[in-house]
Amino acid sequence: MATHLVYPLLTAEAFLQIDFGDQKAELDNGVIRMMAGGTARHARVQGNIFLALALRLRGSGCTPYNSDMAVRTRPDSIRYPDVSIFCGHDGESDDDAIAFDDPRAVFEVLSDGTARTDLRVKLDEYRALPSVDTIVFVDIAHERVRIVQRTGPGGWVDNSFDDPTEVTIPTLGIAIPHAEIFARD
Repeated sequence: MATHLVYPLLTAEAFLQIDFGDQKAELDNGVIRMMAGGTARHARVQGNIFLALALRLRGSGCTPYNSDMAVRTRPDSIRYPDVSIFCGHDGESDDDAIAFDDPRAVFEVLSDGTARTDLRVKLDEYRALPSVDTIVFVDIAHERVRIVQRTGPGGWVDNSFDDPTEVTIPTLGIAIPHAEIFARD
């Protein structure tokens, strides 16, 4: 007779107390999901986005964070977007924070292993956060972007661009040219 172990589901708070060492994990509806590392191309595009945002947002009260900053999307889910923007967390009281629950914008750089979860599960979770007004999916294989933006209470516009296009975040008054996102130098 086989024994089926039943493990209790974790809360976001309990998950954030776990030290995974050099490994990365997310909390998905109370279940820990281990994450693989990315490719050089993934890291380069992620870095390009972060740098572009850091230069444009300096002094605005909004700050870009890399995938080390957690986003609490639900009481039982923690995500680590490739890049996220938070506003109003620039005081000393926030210096030791390991997660926020109010991103303004979220960027996910897609890979074969994460695309399905990013484009479905995470999209729904990010859209449910009242603070989020822009979600950007960056397809590094085809150098395309998909931009999902809030248009008002309950309204969203979802545009996929096959041709080079700049990513705009109207509420922050910034834009990142396509060439800057996918730059190789």
